[in-house]
This record gives sequence, structure tokens and C-alpha cells, in this order.
Amino acid sequence: MHYEGNMIRPPSEANSILLQATVGCSHNKCTFCAAYKGVRFKIKSDDIILKDIAYASKQFRFHRRLFICDGDGMIIPQKRLVFILKEIQKQLPWIERVGVYANAKSLSMKSLDELKELKQLGLTIAYLGLESGDDETLKKVHKKGDSAYMIEESVKAKKAGIKLSVTVLLGLAGRQRSQFHAEKTGMTLSAMDPDYVGALSLMLVPGTPMYDDYANGAFQMIEPIEMLKELRTMIANTHLTDGLFHANHASNYLPIRARLPHDQDRVLAQIDDAIKGKIPLKPEYMRAL
Repeated sequence: MHYEGNMIRPPSEANSILLQATVGCSHNKCTFCAAYKGVRFKIKSDDIILKDIAYASKQFRFHRRLFICDGDGMIIPQKRLVFILKEIQKQLPWIERVGVYANAKSLSMKSLDELKELKQLGLTIAYLGLESGDDETLKKVHKKGDSAYMIEESVKAKKAGIKLSVTVLLGLAGRQRSQFHAEKTGMTLSAMDPDYVGALSLMLVPGTPMYDDYANGAFQMIEPIEMLKELRTMIANTHLTDGLFHANHASNYLPIRARLPHDQDRVLAQIDDAIKGKIPLKPEYMRAL
């Protein structure tokens, strides 16, 4: 397989075939993210992509999932993305699920009918980084668009039949807007109604604008207990039809897995116990991005 740079994929795609159709991120301006800094976004040539699909057809016959990398595969123009998906169906007919990273901008560039076409061709799940439902926080971290934009495009993807996995980031708003960020994020998630939510905890990366703001005192990093209080407020304000809420990433202090709304009361009680010190938190040295 032809790979360039660091390969980043969702935890749930750990056993998937990784087909790198793009390099980098089409937005690449978020102040907290160092994943693709210095990497110029590009879409790989069809020749390279086809060679990788042909290789996968011979070497990965027991894999049932495929993930299209890198940071925003949904940005690939419709005709080219349709071509790639058709080749996957043709050469890897055993693949049961194709996933891709998306953002509100890339979804806005696809009509409802185009998204339905992608779904029919096997693209069944999209991973989207909401990060926060607080518009001021989104603006500060240079995310593209506001919460209404995120909701609109996410609802469109779900209407097309594509499952939605949304990532949010605890601690992103700092201390001053911590609880407001948590409340608004829960409300935004409720409006998006994703199939999956993944809550990560902010870890500052040297070389990013947010790290520089922290170093000069412009950004206040919250403490572990404050992270838990954010998580509690977020979950209390998240009302899903039937979705899995995960906070079991390596960055999190307390592993949480709940199906909402069924497990909401149970998980809130669990967080309360952790805040009271009845449940130990993950030590700092064990946390990772």
C-alpha cells in the first residue's frame, strides 16, 4: 500500500483496510491540532489508488471494513469518489462497510442525492469532528462554520442513510466557558442525533497555536475534575434517539461507554462517584493522543 506521512484513523477502524486517497486535511487550521501541520492537502492520483485497491484485493481478503484516509476523504469530488467506491465494490466485493472522515464543508459540497449515491455504493459511515457546540469556542479554535452549519450538514448525511460518528473535545473552551461549552455541545449533539459520539479530552501539543496561548497565559487548561464536570454536563444535555456515547479514548481520565438515552442516569451516577473520589482516574502518564 502506498502511504504518505502519518496515517490517522478512528479507533473503531483499527482492523480496517486503510486506503489513503488523500494526503493531509482540506481545512488544517484548527488551533489545537498538529496532525497535519506542514502537510499540503492533495488527492492522490487514480493510478496510485487503483494499485492500492488491487493490492488489497490480494492481501486483505479477510478484512470486512475499509477506511478512506486521510483527514477528509469526503472532500473528493463526487465523480472521483464514485469511481473509487465502484472499484472497491468490483475488486473487494466482500467489504461490508466503507468509512470516511468528513466535515461540514465537505458534506455541504454534496447534495442529498449525491450522498445517497455514495451510500448505495457502500459508504456507510462518516466521522465528523464537531469538537464543540459553542459557536464562540468554534470561532476561537478556527473550526469551519458554526453549530447550525454542523447540524444542517449532519442531518443531511443521516437523511441519506449514512451513519454518523461525531467527535467532541473536553476542555477545548478552557476554564472560562467550560460549562457553557459542555451544555451547548450536548444540545448540538441532540440536534445532530448521531449514531455514535466520541468524547476526547484535550491534550496540548507543542507547536500548535493553542499550546502557545497556554504558554503565554491566554488559555487556561482545566483540571481533571473539571473535565469530568464538563463530561457530566454534556451527557446530561445530550438526548439521542438511540446512540452510543463513548469517552474511553486514551486521552480520557474516566472510561465511559453508554447507550443513550437508556444508560444516561447510570453514567451520570458513575461520573458523580468519580468526582467524589470513589472511582480512581487514569493517571496522567497513561494518557495519550
